Amino acid sequence: MTLDQPDLKDDVPPRVLSIAGSDSGGGAGIQADLKAFARCGVWGMTAITAITAQNTRAVRAVYPLPPEAIVEQVRAVAEDIGVDAVKIGMLGHAETIEAVERALDLVPEAPVVLDPVMVAESGARLLDHSAEETLRGRLLPRATVVTPNMAEAAVLAARSAGEEAAALARAVRALGPMAVVVTGGHRDEAVDTFFDGARLVEIPGDRYPEGSSHGSGCTHSSALAAHLALGDDPLEAARRAKEIAAGAVRDGQRGLGSGAGPVDVFGLVRAEALRR
Repeated sequence: MTLDQPDLKDDVPPRVLSIAGSDSGGGAGIQADLKAFARCGVWGMTAITAITAQNTRAVRAVYPLPPEAIVEQVRAVAEDIGVDAVKIGMLGHAETIEAVERALDLVPEAPVVLDPVMVAESGARLLDHSAEETLRGRLLPRATVVTPNMAEAAVLAARSAGEEAAALARAVRALGPMAVVVTGGHRDEAVDTFFDGARLVEIPGDRYPEGSSHGSGCTHSSALAAHLALGDDPLEAARRAKEIAAGAVRDGQRGLGSGAGPVDVFGLVRAEALRR
């Protein structure tokens, strides 16, 4: 079953849905996604997959939502507000992945950005090993763009973590998505690698060794989804997402908490310093 998208006025902003987990510390997950959506000028909505108890130091607990609750959140926004793009983040379990696959049938025309969240910045495992094959088979073929880091791309493609980014991008795309961006946040040169079957493009970016990176992947994938909703093609959306995520790392909140500081997509500390 699919739903007709509601007719809306021209002055309504693009509508982007995050299907992801909640970060009680506000640095990643749907909290980071909503900030990135606002930064890009789109209307953000959420379908929560799990509630985490976490701070900058650790993920203390994860509480998955029932699969039907995920589907009904998507149904509620799809039938009333409409969805112009979808970002998918933390999923956790095979049952959640299957629920998200069903939910995507409710928004069949929306481009989908899949951020294959596997491990938190603190090191906590956020995707069951047993769910990896379900993710490959159920969601990668539905994705417009998949945004793994190097380690995640190696797991998805069942390749060595030491392979080159270009080879990993080609291997992940062979699993079914329209395009892949292997993000460079964990590489020395901070270069993203884009591949859509025809174009293999390196997207350079600045490295900020003193920056804060908690939530950088969420911010990147959300900004990419937002720019697809705004009408950019996947490559241009990936370039814009790179700029936004890099700036958020540069302006990260290094003094917030005693662990991995969160990114700051609005540059709040920088803006406050300029006002003084």
